[in-house]
Amino acid sequence: MQNPSLDIQVRTLPTSPGVYQYYDKEDRLLYIGKAKNLKKRVNSYFTKSHDNNRTRVLVKKIRTIKHIVVESETDALLLENNLIKKHQPRFNVMLKDDKTYPWICIKKERFPRVFPTRNLIKDGSEYFGPYTNFKTVHTLLDLIKGLYQLRTCNYDLSKEKIDNGKYKVCLEYHLGNCKGGCEGLQEEQEYRENIEAIRELVKGNFKDSLQRFRKQMMDHAAKMEFEDAQRIKEKIKVLENYQAKSTIVNPKISNVDVFSIISDESYGYVNFLQLSYGSIIRSHTTEIKKKLGETDKELLELAIVELRQRFGSSSKEIFVPISVDVGEKLKITIPQLGDKKKIVDLSVRNAKYYRQERFKQIKIIDPDRHVKRLMAQMKKDLRLPEEPRHIECFDNSNIQGTNPVAACVVFKNGKPSKKEYRKFNIKTVEGANDFASMEEVVYRRYKRLVEEEEPLPQLVIVDGGKGQLSSGLKALEDLGLRGKITIIGIAKRLEEIYYPGDSIPLYLDKKSESLKIIQHLRNEAHRFGITFHRQKRSKAALETELDDIPGIGQKTIVELLTHFRSVKRIGEASKKELTEVIGNSRATKVYNYYLSKKE
Repeated sequence: MQNPSLDIQVRTLPTSPGVYQYYDKEDRLLYIGKAKNLKKRVNSYFTKSHDNNRTRVLVKKIRTIKHIVVESETDALLLENNLIKKHQPRFNVMLKDDKTYPWICIKKERFPRVFPTRNLIKDGSEYFGPYTNFKTVHTLLDLIKGLYQLRTCNYDLSKEKIDNGKYKVCLEYHLGNCKGGCEGLQEEQEYRENIEAIRELVKGNFKDSLQRFRKQMMDHAAKMEFEDAQRIKEKIKVLENYQAKSTIVNPKISNVDVFSIISDESYGYVNFLQLSYGSIIRSHTTEIKKKLGETDKELLELAIVELRQRFGSSSKEIFVPISVDVGEKLKITIPQLGDKKKIVDLSVRNAKYYRQERFKQIKIIDPDRHVKRLMAQMKKDLRLPEEPRHIECFDNSNIQGTNPVAACVVFKNGKPSKKEYRKFNIKTVEGANDFASMEEVVYRRYKRLVEEEEPLPQLVIVDGGKGQLSSGLKALEDLGLRGKITIIGIAKRLEEIYYPGDSIPLYLDKKSESLKIIQHLRNEAHRFGITFHRQKRSKAALETELDDIPGIGQKTIVELLTHFRSVKRIGEASKKELTEVIGNSRATKVYNYYLSKKE
């Protein structure tokens, strides 16, 4: 540590749990973090070497360290979260979310109304949610409206006003949507029982309502009130259908939060599911931009604290795919199989789908951001010293050992740059020798780029395994470019990626975007090389005989082939047939040529 003042500040930090704050020389807040052990955590910033450039920049800027000691790690988590939201330091990850969410309100009043709202008023009313979209709210309210007759008016239904006959029933009563509490036609106790059942429904508990309806149905049937019994039976069917659709896992899994994360080089995507009686009552996915190369564990911990606070979750247990430290008051479960594992897998799928949708949007709205993310991901996946903005790939073509050629395709920012594609006729190699051919074309390509002072690629890919890679590497060595250009080989069979000097290949995930780009390069090089090879073979086939006839030019050859369709038919044609196509003089030359060959 270069700064003596900082050294003293770190040495005097307590070993208690708490929150630390870094300030620069202008006394601006740079970063807020939490720790089980303040002294140990802060000291690690100044004693470890950091891979992430932003972390190195942060450490250089630190001049003052302040801290707040708390009782437990849980308190540190909550304090850190609140301070980050309040101060928004430039080096901290923040879960930005400035939209308001809908709630279901059960109003504090006699004969309570049930309605959706975005505004929370502290008047003693009950609010359930928040829900991530209004579609969920309206689906629930439609279910409630179909099961229970509730008032929609905003009258003050005090007992005194009802007894004095202040109100008259409205159209909703005549439509059967309300039982007319405003005229005293419904007892308050009955209405309150309905409200209690609704509370359980929005929590995901269908059991009590189903039992209540079944009892009502049996009571009506016992009294021979079959129409009423049928009406209750239809409500039971509606409720059972809704329960079947909303129940995802075992109904015994209740009051649980599920979190999962997937990430790339620049962003993390965290999905949050809230379960009640086996049903998902909330689903929300958020995108987090990385600032200091945060790990999945760090991002997930941050999101768990923030999302539970934002959505007012009081669940005592959470399911996660990886180990996290979010305080001692929560039970952390990492399911390995069964229903619990299924729900974590579902959360992961939600995060993946969200990421895919974001990619589609980004490609349209901000294509440059998509390219930056893609290049950063390739740099990480392929262990490259810099982003591969310029990639070149080589492929040899010598089908049946004839007409050996090679192709070089060029990708800029992950996309083909076809105007820069190059073809090569193999000049120094006899016969089919892939290794020697690869060495020749790589040498010729980069010798020319160096001589013409053209920019060199960050990555070179050769189609083939260790042999082709060694040949390409030798060409770069001869040009003094080893170490200046990264070169790798890709073997076709198992998509193995080979590095110079490393006998163990790298296997990328089959769904990896980095592998998809490499496969696209390899396939494009193969296609371009095969096309060139076919052209050369076709030309060679034409040149075999017709070009050897004295006095016969290319125009005559085209006329003959257009008419006779093949060299063989030209050789078998009579002089008269030839004369009809190209005239007597040229026909005589062609006819005499083939006649001399038959003798």
